[in-house]
Amino acid sequence: MHSSMIGKVEKAMRYAHEPDRVKLEAIRARFAGDNGTHTVTLDADTWHCDCHLYESAGGCSHTLAVQKMLDPMLTEAARETPLYGHAEMRDEEAVPV
Repeated sequence: MHSSMIGKVEKAMRYAHEPDRVKLEAIRARFAGDNGTHTVTLDADTWHCDCHLYESAGGCSHTLAVQKMLDPMLTEAARETPLYGHAEMRDEEAVPV
């Protein structure tokens, strides 16, 4: 490997440990849930899942799990969903002050 490429690989490894450098604008993922596989999408800070709960509740365990996984790479708007806000509050309440 050329020495110039070694520097690029080292930089990429450093970047990989800094996920806040990346802001996702759109994703499409297959999520293997307990009761089947679902498609979860994020487009223009709007989440969607093809499961039956998503339409009625505005969120589901599939979108919430993906939000938790990708949190450092989400915009503030992509973090603001009905279930995600409640999960964040529970996380904060669990930490004794």
